Amino acid sequence: MAVTQLPPRTGQQYTIAFGDYTAVITQQGAGLRRLTWQGNDVVVPFGADDVPTCMRGQLLVPFPNRIEGGEYTFEGQTYELPIDEHERNNAIHGYGYRHFWTLERLTTSAVTLCWRTPNLAGYPFDVLVHVAYELDEDGLHVQVHAQNHGGEDAPWALAIHPWIANGGDAYGDAIDELNAQCTLELPARTHVTINQNLIPTGTEPVDGTAYDYREPKALSAQPIDDAWTDLEHDAGGTVTAVFTRIDGIRVRITGDESITSYQVCDASGFPEPIHPCGVAIEPQTAYANAFNTGIDLITIAPGESSTTNMLIGVVR
Repeated sequence: MAVTQLPPRTGQQYTIAFGDYTAVITQQGAGLRRLTWQGNDVVVPFGADDVPTCMRGQLLVPFPNRIEGGEYTFEGQTYELPIDEHERNNAIHGYGYRHFWTLERLTTSAVTLCWRTPNLAGYPFDVLVHVAYELDEDGLHVQVHAQNHGGEDAPWALAIHPWIANGGDAYGDAIDELNAQCTLELPARTHVTINQNLIPTGTEPVDGTAYDYREPKALSAQPIDDAWTDLEHDAGGTVTAVFTRIDGIRVRITGDESITSYQVCDASGFPEPIHPCGVAIEPQTAYANAFNTGIDLITIAPGESSTTNMLIGVVR
């Protein structure tokens, strides 16, 4: 039998560049496999044939984070999703990252891919999603545009899941010491409380607590796998979190007015072989279980669309 030369397991690799930046986007999931600035990894990369453990660089659609018990009710109808976080009995992170996306446009500095949600019992809504990655002097711009092509309202939420590299080189639990030397500035007034399955139970003001990151603070209170909301957007509608690495490089993770929360995870306590050498800082349009609570959930009417803009770049 003739040997067929196959593409990488994550599909075609789309490399874009501008100035000091280079990025690699995968066909599978339209994921961010690599982002560098002046040769430094801005995000924790993964190989073209690797499973992107801990959701490194993944786009989370049509929902981010968790849905309790994999079940939700929307506009009077109850839907059941497969359980894929078995230890906590949750559906997690949507399923757009599992599929190969279609290339629409590729230039030296930008790439656009699209994906139509499959007709599944747990999410039968007909949503066409376009994601555009573009590099310029500010960094990597990410625009996600979702249009409802069905005849009924569609629930919608999204996040991106970059693991921001901490600037060091360590393995397993030793990474925690490096992360503790990094700082985070996160303009959020409210912390989301959770139960043992990481499902939200309520919110609390950050004032006077260990969860107040409105001024830069070391990430020494580990483990961290929390959401913050009630964000402080600037006059232009933009919100920015800033992560300062051990090498002094400052990385900003920015969102437009549709970004209502951030999830932050340091992977402390994760199995050593999959522990990324950095911290996940995830801009979200809604935090966990939004399909059930309705908090910050976007409803896209038939023929209508929703657009979210984000940016990952080095502060200079």
